Amino acid sequence: MVFTHLISPEQLQALQGADAPCMVFDCSFDLAQPSAGRTAFLEAHIPGAVYAHLDEHLSAPHGAPGKDGSVITAHAADRPMSGGRHPLPTRERFAVWLSSVGFANGMQAVAYDRNGSAFCGRLWWMLKWLGHDAVAVLDGGLAAWREAGGALARGEEPAHFPTNFWLRPPLRRLCSAQDVLDGLGNPDQTVVDARAPERYRGEVEPLDPVAGHIPGALNRPFVQNFGPDGRFKRPEVLKSEFEALLGAQPPAGVVHHCGSGVTANPNLLAMELAGYPPGTLFAGSWSEWCSDPARPVATGG
Repeated sequence: MVFTHLISPEQLQALQGADAPCMVFDCSFDLAQPSAGRTAFLEAHIPGAVYAHLDEHLSAPHGAPGKDGSVITAHAADRPMSGGRHPLPTRERFAVWLSSVGFANGMQAVAYDRNGSAFCGRLWWMLKWLGHDAVAVLDGGLAAWREAGGALARGEEPAHFPTNFWLRPPLRRLCSAQDVLDGLGNPDQTVVDARAPERYRGEVEPLDPVAGHIPGALNRPFVQNFGPDGRFKRPEVLKSEFEALLGAQPPAGVVHHCGSGVTANPNLLAMELAGYPPGTLFAGSWSEWCSDPARPVATGG
């Protein structure tokens, strides 16, 4: 059985028990303390898991964005596919890293974190973008794994033999800041912002130099996708909530973004769980959008 969206702790335990080709990725991270995720991984993780660092593995090599939101890198091969604080690496660069940790095309990928799927959703989307459909988020993360009696390991894991991960046609869509700008006012485009309401309204901005949101964007904080137990809400609940959010707007035209292309991914996953077709990710997100003063900014509700 192939898992393409969510996997429960019990299902993952069954996969491991059957020795199915599977690789588990721990994507735990802390934006305020980038080393904290790796420290947490070393303290406790699912046995055999590979640690995927947001800055080092799930983003292109980057520094501070330039005036236009672009990121200057030392080598052409490292040129990112988006701007913003966490620019996407090229598909080729990400495939090289996957190969280096031993991930192969015939494997089931499972991603989890300790952060309400905020970071593992990025790996889920990126693998889809590379054309790999067999990737799922561990519903409820490490907390659910613990509750199910799953085993835990400490320290470093043995290295895997390298593989040769092959790229396939993308299964998910990526758009640029220019694409979003060109679509402003077009009824076929609906921008959904996954940030907290106070950031969306422009009342506070702890990470980026400009507060506010893309004009016309709707606000759907990514945390609204989860129940009190930290698991995704039932599909029918998500469907009802997205129907209320979108109204008459066409679901196929939804463009998701957040602060830097990370927490938008739980919204993308939640819409698919609700039965909608895959949406589009504006990976540069607010951090790229607000870097160019020529782009319009809105505030308020």
